[in-house]
Amino acid sequence: MEKKLGLYICSGCNIGENINIDALTNVAATECNISYCKTNPHLCNSKSIDLIKSEITENNFDGIIIAACSPRVKTAEFSFDPEIIIERINLREQVAWCHEPGDEDTDMLAEDMLRMGVAKIKTILNPVPYIAEDISSDILIVGGGITGITSAVEAAKAGYKTIIIEKEKELGGWAKKLYKQIPQNSPYKNLEEPVINSKIAELEKCADIEVLTSAEIKEVSGEPGKFDIKVLQNGQEKSLTVGSIVMATGWKPYDANKLTEFGYSKYANVITNVEMEKMAKEQNFKRPSDGKPIQRALFIQCAGSREKDHLPYCSNFCCATSLKQAKYIRDYNKDASVFMIYKDIRTPGHYEHFYKEIQSDDQLFLTKGEVAGITENKGDVIVDIINTQIGENIKIKTDIVVLATGMTPANTEELNLSYRLGKGLPVLKYDFPDSHFICFPYETRRTGIYAAGSLRAPMDIASCTEDSMGATLKAIQCIECTKRGESVHPRSGDKSFPELYLDRCTDCKRCTEECPFGAYDETEKGTPLPNPNRCRRCGICLGACPERIISFSDFSINSISSMIKAVHVPDEFEEKPRILAFVCENDAYPAFDMAGFKRLKYSAFVRVIPVRCIGSVNKVWISDALSQGFDGIMLIGCKPGDDYQCHFIQGSELTETRGENIQETLDKMMLEPERIKIEFVEINEFDRIPELINNYVELIEEIGPNPFKDM
Repeated sequence: MEKKLGLYICSGCNIGENINIDALTNVAATECNISYCKTNPHLCNSKSIDLIKSEITENNFDGIIIAACSPRVKTAEFSFDPEIIIERINLREQVAWCHEPGDEDTDMLAEDMLRMGVAKIKTILNPVPYIAEDISSDILIVGGGITGITSAVEAAKAGYKTIIIEKEKELGGWAKKLYKQIPQNSPYKNLEEPVINSKIAELEKCADIEVLTSAEIKEVSGEPGKFDIKVLQNGQEKSLTVGSIVMATGWKPYDANKLTEFGYSKYANVITNVEMEKMAKEQNFKRPSDGKPIQRALFIQCAGSREKDHLPYCSNFCCATSLKQAKYIRDYNKDASVFMIYKDIRTPGHYEHFYKEIQSDDQLFLTKGEVAGITENKGDVIVDIINTQIGENIKIKTDIVVLATGMTPANTEELNLSYRLGKGLPVLKYDFPDSHFICFPYETRRTGIYAAGSLRAPMDIASCTEDSMGATLKAIQCIECTKRGESVHPRSGDKSFPELYLDRCTDCKRCTEECPFGAYDETEKGTPLPNPNRCRRCGICLGACPERIISFSDFSINSISSMIKAVHVPDEFEEKPRILAFVCENDAYPAFDMAGFKRLKYSAFVRVIPVRCIGSVNKVWISDALSQGFDGIMLIGCKPGDDYQCHFIQGSELTETRGENIQETLDKMMLEPERIKIEFVEINEFDRIPELINNYVELIEEIGPNPFKDM
């Protein structure tokens, strides 16, 4: 049954001045069979919105089309009855503001935008959310250090039951091993008692926190809202069901045995910062080789950090820790001398006050320099230092050398996920869990499982405490969204989910292998087993499926194909090429909007179709567009790489990988390879849009028309 639709066209914000509105309404009536169409110079004001609401009821509309500004703006104003399907057509940012006013090509673009919008709304449905039964509101915290304890306490304060799993016999983690803590309170000059003790005391007062020590996870299966956990505690197996998980398993020191250049393991009096902390807690400031009291100590900063052969990154906590440990020695022995050799001293924020306090100690010598060699003579360690700030090479004899070694993350495979893509959390090249580090820092590739603290990135206690709160908030958000059948990030609130027509599935495993989030398990045969609440609604599986059996109610093979086929493609004699641009909704589409906002002009020969992710583009859409007579196709997505990232992790990389299959389509149709172009933009690279579009239009004009135009 055909939907009853209403069309509302805004003529304000230069739309009516730059576009022929009468021609647009004529296309709606004669071609799109829209019988109810109204124009309004102020469509978004409260009076107009109230009028639309009343007309929806009076006319019993199934859906309405708002042809006005970008769907990324005025979202609150153009929100109506959730039963009503709404399609928004971007006439302002992507037509009126970026193309020549009153021009024939501008009007043709506006008309095609209308045709595409109407075609889409006729082929989509309002999503009916997937809501699992017996959704749990409990949160599992893996790790009982400062991060895990803070996470549990904050969740309990918010009214959520939490379970902490800690593999050691007692809570506290590394923070429990500290003698003193870097100052967290004004005036930020004096060492403080470790906050972990008061945190543990606070936790013990919370009735909604269950603690399982000497425990480890045997298996995690299921999905957000219903994670099934098997725990082994003191040889006994327990079963839990939780709604979300916070991973707070912390860090481990970099293996100092790899630092042969500093004499570790070769010389007894070369120790690490971790060993120095233990020495301080025991108040045993004696050198290991012979028990002689320490009179002179030398700290080497970035020992194995910021080095391509060891840890290429800064571990964040080392500088302030060495300053703290220098103070340990000076407070214990007023006659002791301390030396510190550094690449840089990094004490951000309030730690700068502590740094200045330590600098005021005349018995502390700090210099930028490089360690050229370390030798030993009768227990004394001799350190040769070059490229110093004082302009000359120096040699220091000391009782002990302390290496400021960095942090490495704990092994996430201890989570023991039963996912087909692995037991642990996917990691970056430095073994920290992969997340969307630009927009969603706590996210991992496993929906509902959040990394926090020094497992996620190198950080100190204060940062871990703050980080745990953010991760806990996301864990709570995930539970509440799951109860409503909504996606979390980045398509927050999306109630659609992938539906599979398995009767036609060939068990090719493309969807299970290419989903970045492990949303699919599979049978032994290879048939996908969807876990809808793991899904981020990116549509990458839709783009991967060669049999086109995967769809979302409001984003499908059919809906996008109908938009492609709705475009009026001029014949070759009109000399008006048509280029289709599949544009990622997260970076590229906003960049197009911003180009319009800045009134940057580009060719009106391009027709933009926003997609959830550039990785969601299915090859059939390419074939449809070429068969329809489009002269060129652009795929514009988020910028991949180490310094940027697709919002759905690997959609952009998959697009490049699938390029070979796309080229096969061109070969079969005997078309030039240049007819398909893949580009990547950052959200702030709006100024590149005119260049990308215009250069490609020029290239297509040189190649000539698509030979399928007249077929």
